[in-house]
Amino acid sequence: MFNLFKKKEVALYMPAKGKVIELDQVPDQVFASRMVGDGVAFIPHDGLIKAPCSGKVVQVFPTNHAIGIESKEGLEVLIHLGIDTVELKGEGFQSLIKEGQEIKKGDPLAKMDLKLIKEKGKEIITPVVITNMEIVKELKPCRLDETIDDEVILNIRLK
Repeated sequence: MFNLFKKKEVALYMPAKGKVIELDQVPDQVFASRMVGDGVAFIPHDGLIKAPCSGKVVQVFPTNHAIGIESKEGLEVLIHLGIDTVELKGEGFQSLIKEGQEIKKGDPLAKMDLKLIKEKGKEIITPVVITNMEIVKELKPCRLDETIDDEVILNIRLK
């Protein structure tokens, strides 16, 4: 007999090598106040951004500064590369994927030129948020204030 129900627990993995921080520490009120959704953020140590889960790319912003993913379990994950980086109009960002593309955890999604972004006066802090919190029962951040690579950053229990 097979399970007709979707998996009730989902793990999101670190999208880049870097330090994990709470959303409260993001210098942008929209993310810090969780208006967009709940999750964590990270300070990347390198510019290669990888898929935090398997699923489908549902949005790549025209300026390549943000990516929307829908996990196989139905979670909508937004990775926002830096803060106020939309103002760079794509400069410093390279998309490695297309909308509609199926992805696996760890697949390369984008590259950020961290040096250029900092030189332009923008923050490289990158929020990773769940935008459809109505399907989430519990969200537990992992490994806060630690530098990690390819480890779990969020454990999520679905309703």
